[in-house]
Amino acid sequence: MSAEEVRAALGLGGNLGEPAEAMARALAMLDADPQTQVVAVSRLYRTPPWGPVAQPPFVNCCALIETGRPAEDLMRFCLDIEKRLKRVRDQRWGPRLIDIDILTFGNLTQESALLTVPHPRMSERGFVLVPLSEIAPDIVVGKRKVSDWLNDVDTADISPASDDGSWWKS
Repeated sequence: MSAEEVRAALGLGGNLGEPAEAMARALAMLDADPQTQVVAVSRLYRTPPWGPVAQPPFVNCCALIETGRPAEDLMRFCLDIEKRLKRVRDQRWGPRLIDIDILTFGNLTQESALLTVPHPRMSERGFVLVPLSEIAPDIVVGKRKVSDWLNDVDTADISPASDDGSWWKS
């Protein structure tokens, strides 16, 4: 990683169509970007739906990337990837083909209309903490490690859906 590059943690998920295929395509697009490299990917996990809308279960994963893009530029790039994969944003916390969240961006703390990092609800969500703790248990969010936050959330209905983190390369 060069001096200009930052390590960022991403959360990916979906529950419509073929979410694992959409996430694999998103990771490939990120990795193909000259300014971004995917350096680690968690296993896939089946997770219960979250939020006030009745919907099918999700498939989730987390990834670590190294990027030379500034945080908001990376967010715009992720939103463009979602759009290219046919994501429609019509209902908050509703069903989706693909979702890409920037969970952390180096040590940056920021709150803007486009991006808040660290992600404001990541420490409450098992579907984020389980895969993230697999690849980056020592990332500190709110003065606690991801692995410590994991101890405080319900993970009973979260189960692995792949053997390892190479699922996206096949």
